[in-house]
Amino acid sequence: MLKTTRWATLAALLMVAAAAAVTPLVSQAQGQPAPAATPAPAPAAAPAPAAAPAATTAPAAKTNGVKGTEVVENPYGLDALWRGSDWVAKGTLIILAIMSIGSWYIIVTKVYEQFKLGREARIAEKSFWSAPSVKQGADGLKEGSPFRFIAESGLEAQSKHTGLLGNINLSDWVSASIQRAIDNVASRLGDGLAFLATVGSTAPFVGLFGTVWGIYHALTAIGIAGQASIDRVAGPVGEALIMTAIGLAVAVPAVLGYNWLIRRNKRAMEDVRAFGADLHAVLMSAKSQAGKA
Repeated sequence: MLKTTRWATLAALLMVAAAAAVTPLVSQAQGQPAPAATPAPAPAAAPAPAAAPAATTAPAAKTNGVKGTEVVENPYGLDALWRGSDWVAKGTLIILAIMSIGSWYIIVTKVYEQFKLGREARIAEKSFWSAPSVKQGADGLKEGSPFRFIAESGLEAQSKHTGLLGNINLSDWVSASIQRAIDNVASRLGDGLAFLATVGSTAPFVGLFGTVWGIYHALTAIGIAGQASIDRVAGPVGEALIMTAIGLAVAVPAVLGYNWLIRRNKRAMEDVRAFGADLHAVLMSAKSQAGKA
């Protein structure tokens, strides 16, 4: 019995000793960090893609001569109007252009003619009346001068007072001939003014026709698109407004030029009529003196 107890006690001691020996090893094993896993080799980096070709260079913006200032092309200007309009709109623009060119041509030429007439009036005032006779005075004037034309008409009427014309009083006959010459000068001086009056009265309506045609195109674009978006109607409405502006730009100078030239013609013709009246008096006086002699 005692022996059995000894063996049991010895076994218990051995078990305790084994447990004491194993415990530090387990604690040491738990305290050590687990070995780091070897990282898998990273895949070789893919070669960088070739640089994308440079974007197509946008058209260079126009400059107006000032450094750093860009001018954006107007898609609704005159150039766009001409390229995008139909033959009706182009025909309207051509008619307005002809009206404008004709008006300015007439204004410039008439101003020059009036200036030339005033210069010839001053020359006639200095040289004609100091001549010894009407014939010599007329020959001293410039060829093509209206004053020379009037003087020669008076001399011709005086020399042709024969036959049936001799039944007319000489004073009345010479006066009528001089008056016809003066009317001829006035008619030539007024050439082209009717065109200015026509342009001044019709150009706004021609421009209005272009306006109506542009609005018609705007309504057509709205009907096709089904909605009144600004990009659909901006072009036709811009065309209509430009037509209106061009019509007014043609009409206003024509009206102002017509009134201005009419007023200048009246002043110029006063000198011509005064010359004619004095010429009639001189011719009648010379005839009377010749009759007495």
